[in-house]
Amino acid sequence: MGESVQAEVMMSFLVSEELSFRISVELRYETCDPYAVRLTFHLPGDAPVTWAFGRELLIDGLGRPCGDGDVRVSPADPDGLGEVLIRLQVGGDQALFRSSTAPLVAFLDRTDRLVPLGQEGALGDFDAHLDEALDRILAEEQSTG
Repeated sequence: MGESVQAEVMMSFLVSEELSFRISVELRYETCDPYAVRLTFHLPGDAPVTWAFGRELLIDGLGRPCGDGDVRVSPADPDGLGEVLIRLQVGGDQALFRSSTAPLVAFLDRTDRLVPLGQEGALGDFDAHLDEALDRILAEEQSTG
């Protein structure tokens, strides 16, 4: 197992325009998966839910709207960097979270000190794990197909 960076951030879960509530979100970055960040949401009454997506998407989304798939990140106010919106979507269901930008920047700064942006490929362990995962996926496809 590689090194990791972890932080806990309070975010607003925006249920509707009229309803939101504060939740604890764990942010995690691991050198064994250097391209991704993980956000684990602790919603009241539910089991924690973890989303993994590109670290670069989170970085870019702090300053401009980014993402065109299941994860979209954008500044909450186009004129400022005070808050960021994180939209997660599965099929027709979506969840919207609002966070102060400062704790995300602090977390991303710590990830950059661990693995500088653009240097992810230099981690030999990641390539080995990726090769193993691809081999396993191909073997499973061949055995079922």
